[in-house]
Amino acid sequence: MIEVTNVQHQFRIGKKGSERVVPVLHDIDMRVEEGEIVTIVGRSGSGKSTLLNLISGYIRPTSGRIVVGGRDVTALSEGEWADFRLRHFGFVFQSFQLIPSMTAFENVELPLVLQGVGERERKRRAQAIMERVGLESLGSHYPGELSGGQQQRVGIARALITEPPVILADEPTGSLDSENERSLLAMIRELNRERSITFLIITHDDQVASIGHRTLTLRDGRMESGYSYATGGYSL
Repeated sequence: MIEVTNVQHQFRIGKKGSERVVPVLHDIDMRVEEGEIVTIVGRSGSGKSTLLNLISGYIRPTSGRIVVGGRDVTALSEGEWADFRLRHFGFVFQSFQLIPSMTAFENVELPLVLQGVGERERKRRAQAIMERVGLESLGSHYPGELSGGQQQRVGIARALITEPPVILADEPTGSLDSENERSLLAMIRELNRERSITFLIITHDDQVASIGHRTLTLRDGRMESGYSYATGGYSL
């Protein structure tokens, strides 16, 4: 489903002519199989979010190759990436990233608007997803009127609305209390089990990491051995 091969990334900082190169990721190799939940852990600054941004096409690797669903996406143009991203990925963020001037329902159906789906079909699918995440009675509320847990559920519904094969999540429970975190993790397990959705989750939380079939560790921009909860052992 996702293959990352020999990926390196570095940032250039400073003014042109006096730039300084800052290496972030070194020779990253990883593979995420269809239907897996894979969690990536590491300290702040280890390169976790950079790796997620590379996989989702928001930044390009300095070198290496990234393949998603059998397609080499390394050199896609911005326009090609925008279309690919809309059809293949759902995103869940720590800060929710909801549009405050739109209702919960409007936030959820927005990806379908961008895909050009007709209004009648959009409404039907958005209502079904809102019911799936337990927010059918809150569709007319604005994000500021919802609790943190409810806002994250709206984010989950928005990520699911296009029925993507992969959901990428960056610290999805970072803004939630313990009860809402447990609820969200249970939902991720259910969605993975019922729909075989592939999840790639960035986290620093051991509780979140434990829901993965495998957990990979980034340390100083290098991928270390991963722990498999299925086999109870470590592998490269």
